[in-house]
Amino acid sequence: MANHLKMHVRDSIAGLYRRGWSRRRIARELGVHRGTVNLYVSEMEVAGVSKPAKVTTVSGRGRSACEGHGEWILERVELGLNAQRIWQDLVGERGFAGSPQSVRRYVQRLKASAPHRVWRMECLPGEEVQVDFCTGWWLVDETGRRRKAHVLRMVLSHSRKAYSEAVLRQDTESLLRALENGFRAFGGVPATVNLDNLKAGVLHADWYDPELNPKLAAFAQHYGTVLLPTRPRRPEHKGKVENAVGYVEGNALKGRKFTSLAALNEHLRQWEAGVADLRIHGTTRQQVRRHFLEVERPRLKPLPDSLFPCDREGPRQVHRDSFVEVDRAYYEVPCEYIGRRVWAQWDARMVRVFNARRETIATHAKLAAGTFSRALGLQGRPQPTLEESQRYWIEKAARLGPHAQGWAEAILEQRGLLGLRVVQGLVGLSRRHEAASLDAACEKALLCGQWRLRELRGWLLQPQIQPQNFDFLESHPLIRDMDAYALGTGLFEEPPQPPIPQHS
Repeated sequence: MANHLKMHVRDSIAGLYRRGWSRRRIARELGVHRGTVNLYVSEMEVAGVSKPAKVTTVSGRGRSACEGHGEWILERVELGLNAQRIWQDLVGERGFAGSPQSVRRYVQRLKASAPHRVWRMECLPGEEVQVDFCTGWWLVDETGRRRKAHVLRMVLSHSRKAYSEAVLRQDTESLLRALENGFRAFGGVPATVNLDNLKAGVLHADWYDPELNPKLAAFAQHYGTVLLPTRPRRPEHKGKVENAVGYVEGNALKGRKFTSLAALNEHLRQWEAGVADLRIHGTTRQQVRRHFLEVERPRLKPLPDSLFPCDREGPRQVHRDSFVEVDRAYYEVPCEYIGRRVWAQWDARMVRVFNARRETIATHAKLAAGTFSRALGLQGRPQPTLEESQRYWIEKAARLGPHAQGWAEAILEQRGLLGLRVVQGLVGLSRRHEAASLDAACEKALLCGQWRLRELRGWLLQPQIQPQNFDFLESHPLIRDMDAYALGTGLFEEPPQPPIPQHS
């Protein structure tokens, strides 16, 4: 069933269509689905209402080379394409023979005849603060070393009271500390924070459902405010701080040099108090400081009793060995997270690892760089020494029976560390054989002096065979008595030597 619009919306569609607007543009401006606009426009055309021809001439300027391409060019302008791109597409797709300048003039006239309106937004006291970073500013010390600093600017949207702070990095921790210092300088917290889609604060930019940095979300919850990222590539959504950023760059920083971050921040503090706060704002027509103290500051939310915990955190990839790298040390997580991304949070003492649902999956004591740790609790145990490993496997063998323990001890005594794997193989056989069968096989191996795992497996495969004991006979007709080997019996006397011939 067709959608039914209110009468004033239908009249707007008809009026804009008669003025020569495209269906795409009508749908965008009125917030109506394009299919609905097509339906009503089709009804108008059936009723005999036709769209006026596109004007391709300008009074006093003659005919345009873009005549016949007006509707096509307008659609590209509405998509946000610039004149150079439109000219390239005209040449490539429609065989256009005009110059780029003619397309540029035509696009300028289109924009001048139908400019895009930007609505002004004003806020109640204590309702909003807008946040943005200025362009990097170089710090040059006495030795000539150069470092780039970034100035964070916070502007209360009602009174235009602002706070500025220079930082060396635009990371999450620097952003949070600057925001916290700004709230402390204001003496309260606004209801919302309107910030740009900074990588330190917004993981995935989306106007309807942005993915915030979890630490930034926790910061907002701690201070009782709401973070509202702007629409990507829409600076007009935070126009007050955009103007304030230009004010800082042109009035406070331009033409000045600073040797350190502390010197830059001290200059910003004095400039805010002595210049920015005392000016009469061009829009409000009020002195910024007096308007803030009298109207907006009483409407700010109270500050919490404590500062936000200063933890570092960030996403991590779980390696194939089930470890994640945090601050150049390595920590184990459950093996089911291998190959997946987790979230790590750490300070000077502890490291915590969370899954995508912010559930704790591992907790560790902070380690030095280059070292490894196993997860606490059931996830693992500390790496044992060789002696501890031997005792551990002897205890495992002892659970199979006394003969298994004796065979394992004999193996380690005779073969040393090489025998440790043999003992591990003995314990591994318990997965396929009963403990009583293994203990009986070890008893037979001990009796026969056999120290190979293959020989032990032979006893398991043929349990009915019993080892034979060979007794040594003390008397037999073929065995001489021991007294026969005594001296003087002739058994050990040397045979007579032939005489040595004498030569004359």
